[in-house]
Amino acid sequence: MDKRKIKYAEISLISLVWIVLLVTPILFREDTNNPVWNSITNQLEILIPVAVLFVLNRYIFVPFVLFRGRFAVYIISILGLIFLFSLGSNYYDTKLNNPNRNNRQINEQREPPPRPLTEQADRSEEPAPPGQRQPRPVPPFANFLVFSVLVLGFDTGLRMGLRWIEAENEKINLEKENVASQLVLLRNQISPHFFMNTLNNIHSLVDRNADEAKEAIIKLSKMMRYLLYETETGTTTLKKEIEFLESYVNLMKMRYSSKVKISFVPPVSVPEKMIPPFIFISLIENAFKHGISYHEESFVDIDLITGEERLLLVVKNSKTSKTPAKENTGIGLQNTRKRLALLFGNNYHLDIIDSEGLFTVNLSIPL
Repeated sequence: MDKRKIKYAEISLISLVWIVLLVTPILFREDTNNPVWNSITNQLEILIPVAVLFVLNRYIFVPFVLFRGRFAVYIISILGLIFLFSLGSNYYDTKLNNPNRNNRQINEQREPPPRPLTEQADRSEEPAPPGQRQPRPVPPFANFLVFSVLVLGFDTGLRMGLRWIEAENEKINLEKENVASQLVLLRNQISPHFFMNTLNNIHSLVDRNADEAKEAIIKLSKMMRYLLYETETGTTTLKKEIEFLESYVNLMKMRYSSKVKISFVPPVSVPEKMIPPFIFISLIENAFKHGISYHEESFVDIDLITGEERLLLVVKNSKTSKTPAKENTGIGLQNTRKRLALLFGNNYHLDIIDSEGLFTVNLSIPL
């Protein structure tokens, strides 16, 4: 979530809470004859000290005490402040806000004027209805105590929740930056490794067939243009990636004799999809590296199959007597595994089947 959106949401939520605290006693007041302004004044007398506590908690105690790991000190400090403010609220209500309280009490203690005997007799005969005691109003300091606990609890919870969200956003951004840097590093590893092998292939053609070597250089220049200029954004069209693979396979066909059977079957219909570049080249390079022999019959079969939502690459190569026991060493497969994990997470399938005389790689990625 964007930091600006988080800030706006925080301000809106705090404003809503304070509006509710101010308006609720007015909407639910029992004495409708009492002017609204009196209700607002009475509520402000409670909310103003609560607002002072709110500011102290938000800008001093939470960032400088709670967020620095001193939880016990924070709890003791906040409870102490609430207690002191409650005493102050009670003193204000009993001593300062009602200066005529004592006079009223003195007047109430004076004996009432004598009533007529008939009235006294009538009243004495009327029994007082049971359970009809006048309810005592909640003292203002009690309201202050409840409001302060609720407001400070809400504010502290909100600050901790937003801090957790910001920490998670920073973590996600760092992971994205790490993934991007690793992908650039892996892509840069592919380029020199790929061109080193391709130049070796062309070098082998120079003495044997100069015309084929010239054609191979032209194909290589097109491949270099694709690598340098058309994959800078980190994605490429599936069509261009297939053309790149076809050029590479054609270079391999020029290098090897007709005894080596090389087959590349592209999709019949190529959808207009974007994919990460150079996902397949390491797997195909690996097949030529370990599956081709100048002394034995060998083959490399490459199939690309497209579906509505996935792309399947099937690479099969023969295993010769010189094929190492473990073909997944070096940059090839290790590099591909890392890139697949960084790009697709768990949304890919890479199956490697190492059987007698045959090595098969099946790779499925989303489109």
